[in-house]
Amino acid sequence: FDATEIQRYRAKLKALEGDWAGITLGDMILFAVSRTLRKYPSLNANMLEEHSIRRFKHVNLGVAVDTERGLMVPTIFRADEKSLLQISREVKELAAACRSGKISPDLLSGGTFTVSNLGAENVEVFTPVINPPQTGILGICNIIHRPRPGKDGGTRLYPAMGISLTYDHR
Repeated sequence: FDATEIQRYRAKLKALEGDWAGITLGDMILFAVSRTLRKYPSLNANMLEEHSIRRFKHVNLGVAVDTERGLMVPTIFRADEKSLLQISREVKELAAACRSGKISPDLLSGGTFTVSNLGAENVEVFTPVINPPQTGILGICNIIHRPRPGKDGGTRLYPAMGISLTYDHR
């Protein structure tokens, strides 16, 4: 997607002092996903059996975190009720706990949907793998400049962020 506006908003936040300056593009995407999933209950769900889906009222957002011990997916519980600043703080705390090995096992389960962000790794495209029994996962890629037609008939570059959604088609 065209990342112009999200980058512009990130620049405004970065100019502020305190915790607001530390809000990342990833934090903003987690916030947006937590709001968007309420409109798509079949993605904020668990596949219990072949023809049985459990939909959730709240979004318990799993966030993929790379650690020395491998990938861990802590959960931001009730992310749909949290502010952007709360999500930003919590994801940083969860990632630090994962990397230090001090994460509570209770925080590594209960996710209703997961986001995996490989943008910092300069990955342009990937297909994330669903965490069963969840029905979906969103993959976030880095931002690259891509050409598109300009208003003058020429081409211009714009910041494009790759995203990929993997979902259980059932």
